[in-house]
Amino acid sequence: MTTAPGQPQPVPVIIDCDTGIDDALALLLAVRHPGLDLRAVTCVAGNTDVAGVVRNTLTVLEQAGAPGIPVARGAERPLIEGVRTARHVHGHDGMGDLGLPAPTRTAADVDAVTLLRREILASPRPVTLIPTAPATNIALLLRTHPEVTGNIERIVFMGGAVATGNATPVAEFNVWHDPEAAAILLGARVPITMYGLDVFQRVIVPGPDVRRLRASGEPGTRLAGELLAHRGPATDASDPGGGLGDAGAVCAVLDPAGLTTHRLPVEVCLAPGPARGQTVVDRRVRPGESELHDGTREQPLVDVALDVDVDRYVELYLSAVERRTP
Repeated sequence: MTTAPGQPQPVPVIIDCDTGIDDALALLLAVRHPGLDLRAVTCVAGNTDVAGVVRNTLTVLEQAGAPGIPVARGAERPLIEGVRTARHVHGHDGMGDLGLPAPTRTAADVDAVTLLRREILASPRPVTLIPTAPATNIALLLRTHPEVTGNIERIVFMGGAVATGNATPVAEFNVWHDPEAAAILLGARVPITMYGLDVFQRVIVPGPDVRRLRASGEPGTRLAGELLAHRGPATDASDPGGGLGDAGAVCAVLDPAGLTTHRLPVEVCLAPGPARGQTVVDRRVRPGESELHDGTREQPLVDVALDVDVDRYVELYLSAVERRTP
């Protein structure tokens, strides 16, 4: 990607996804915003099976006018658990059953971990990873090629929750789908931002904007509108909007000042039972009886998103997918 003289260099990013309606919204933003250099996309089972994720990803990139970005197939199941899709949310094909055309190209001839390693180490600037899916590919990368952390600027992942989960009362889907992988990601020893359900569910594009996007004659812009229309909840029952979902994590890379984050200890509950997959975020101001009696345990410190400037991120998204200056 070329940059005009005097303009800041775009941030090199790699998205690891399970495309998915809101993963598709994230891809559309990443390829259309001049502040990002999307170097690769890697695919993992999650919202649908991994073959469907690859197909959806290739289709979205073609619709967005970015067919040259390398795409690789990754893990077809979590490290330990079986596959548990979210087709009840994303449709049988993972893309809202919109009847989108099949892609005209195929995935790269290397697996996701190989592509991740290659692109991270080849980047002249440290890369920001944006996982918007179960962290299986990222965990395999970190365990197989730990040297890549030397050229990772930050990981901004969509996952986890401080308060309420969606897969269970306390666990968010991406982390619940592969808790062990999420625990490995948190232990990567690079700066990490957790874009969890606490902010994920709040960024809603208003109904009039969604209708405008759907009426566009430009394929990528129109696709964004169709995806948003499928993606409730509504801010107003008479004028439903669509949630940005995973695309908010891309907004957080482009405009981190739009988030309010606190650096807090976070760990993933790996034990069997109703709390498995919970991201346990320690917001206490002082140690409790557990630490006083049993000693402190070292936990990763994570920049946890607790609040978001909704209007700011909605405008950021719309200006990029409609190719206009905010």
